[in-house]
Amino acid sequence: MRIFVRTILAISCLTGILAAQAKSPVTTQQIKTFYESGLQRNGILGSSLMLIRNGEVVLHDNYGKQSDTQPVDDNTTYHWASVTKTFTGIAIMQLRDRGLLSLDDPLIKYIPELAAVHDEYGTVSAITIREAMSHSSGFRDATWPWRDQDWQPFEPTQWSQIVAMLPYSNIKFAPGTRYSYSNLAVVFLGEIIERLSGDQFEVYMQKNIFRPLGMDHSYYDRSPYTLLRYRSHSWDLKDGKLTEDPFDFNTGITRSNGGLNSPLPDMLKYIQFLLGDPAHQADYDAILKRSSLEEMWKPVLTVTPDDDFPSRAGAHDSVAESFFVHSDHGLTLIGHPGWQNGFRSQINIDPATRSAYIVDYNTDAQDTKQNTRSFNIELRDFLIDNFFRTREAKAE
Repeated sequence: MRIFVRTILAISCLTGILAAQAKSPVTTQQIKTFYESGLQRNGILGSSLMLIRNGEVVLHDNYGKQSDTQPVDDNTTYHWASVTKTFTGIAIMQLRDRGLLSLDDPLIKYIPELAAVHDEYGTVSAITIREAMSHSSGFRDATWPWRDQDWQPFEPTQWSQIVAMLPYSNIKFAPGTRYSYSNLAVVFLGEIIERLSGDQFEVYMQKNIFRPLGMDHSYYDRSPYTLLRYRSHSWDLKDGKLTEDPFDFNTGITRSNGGLNSPLPDMLKYIQFLLGDPAHQADYDAILKRSSLEEMWKPVLTVTPDDDFPSRAGAHDSVAESFFVHSDHGLTLIGHPGWQNGFRSQINIDPATRSAYIVDYNTDAQDTKQNTRSFNIELRDFLIDNFFRTREAKAE
């Protein structure tokens, strides 16, 4: 792992040096070339990238294939994995603003079943919604840590299965003292949304986020029949062997932390909401007040660099409330990565300039020389130097 992180840091530093030596801003065509050459080099079969400046798209590139017979296009529906968590966080903030909860409420206030969890650091009743949102609750990462057979469900399919595991679950550290990613804690947030709203999680998200934003082709888990033909397949590339992952899979009870499927044009509507727009702010505020959204972006705890969060010299990451904050020499990006079932995704926004990028890959290359994760980070640093730091748009 340490060798991997050092390799990424070296690549990122080299990218920064090359960018600093550049005499003029790169064009969108040059960004496209960098992006597509990286996809080819890393064995990624299909991907889409969108660059947004001042709320407007300046580059939208679809690459490769979504299945053996169908190319990637604007209709291609990708799985977004943990980017889903940002939507769940927004739903929690909606309920907070409606007076239905406080972020400092204990989780157990709404989920009494948590009393069965073993907590050697105190009482489970001290663990708050805020700590679940900022990955500082002390709950383990995996929702189903004991899956060891292919025939077992991809993820727990019912809430009752989560409850059955609670007596065998424990708190890993004193809540609120440090960052440690927890998918399980976000499942609890999804359960709170259901119990307070009276709607199934997916129904609540459709009514309160997707429909108001016009994300008409976005959904959780298995595809509606009319949209199935747009769903991207996914692959893993490991030890030189390409393997197709389960298609149109179900994330079960973990939908609140990783169940989102959406095409890039729908995700653009979400990004524009995050960036804000004076011309449409009244509509956006009806979904969630700008002040509440910006509250979610305040750093809570430092994220120690690892394989998913390596930072080049002078840069660092922090966890906020359902988002991550990446700081790089005065530039601050708000975003979230995703990784599941062969898909890797990333959103990052710069609210100061209303600039952003969205990317999803349908191939998870995991070899030393072909690695989707390392390229995703390489792309981020390249865009920081050659897109976000370039205030004027330079056409192709």
